[in-house]
Parts: sequence; structure tokens; C-alpha cells
Amino acid sequence: MIELTLPWPPSVNHYWVHTRTVAFISAKGKEYRKAVSAIVAQNHTVIRDKPIKVDIIAYRPDRRLRDLDNLLKAPLDALTNAQVWTDDSLIRDLRIRWGVGIKGMMIVKITDLEEENEEISTDNA
Repeated sequence: MIELTLPWPPSVNHYWVHTRTVAFISAKGKEYRKAVSAIVAQNHTVIRDKPIKVDIIAYRPDRRLRDLDNLLKAPLDALTNAQVWTDDSLIRDLRIRWGVGIKGMMIVKITDLEEENEEISTDNA
């Protein structure tokens, strides 16, 4: 299992810029990607082409109400960009929940499902 502490992501509205014909990643989105890439590089985090489980605990930066599901795009996109995995379609199990206490960060746990399944079958043998 890999555990990463990521900064609070920009909202979906601040991550993307839309024009009449195209959508592209904003300056805030690019900064976030760069920060996540630096964290990944420090942790030598690579899974590549295996089915994975991603569990995220989101710690609000303030008391404002937010939609939990809107928090997923930026960190998953940034982790894909940082080449933790080749494509986020490899995520077979995705969970996100609110944490209490710490402010303005996300704890992301990534589990290789092949390794997890081997451990389960070994325990049951």
C-alpha cells in the first residue's frame, strides 16, 4: 500500500477553464499537478498497470459545505499526470470520505489489488 498526503485540490470550477470550443487546465490546476508530482517523486510512488483501490480521506480547509464527489477530479488527474498509474481506468475500487481534525489536505491510500488478493488467498489457505 502507498499512502500520500496531498494538498487540498482546487475545485472543479477552478481546475478547468472552458472556452467556446475547448476546455483546458487552469493555472491553479497546473500548480496543483506540479505539487502532486513533487510529492510522488519524493515518495518514489509508481504502480503503473495494475488494478488498484484508492481510498481518500478529505480534510476540509474550512467550514464551508462542499460536495464530496466534486473533490475527486483534480487529485486523480494529478496522480495520473504524475504517472503513479498509467490511466485512472485502473481504479477498480474508489472511496472518499470526510476526515475530522486536520485541515486542508487529503490522505490518499493506494492498494495494488493483485497483492491484496494474494494476501487474502494466502490467509485462507
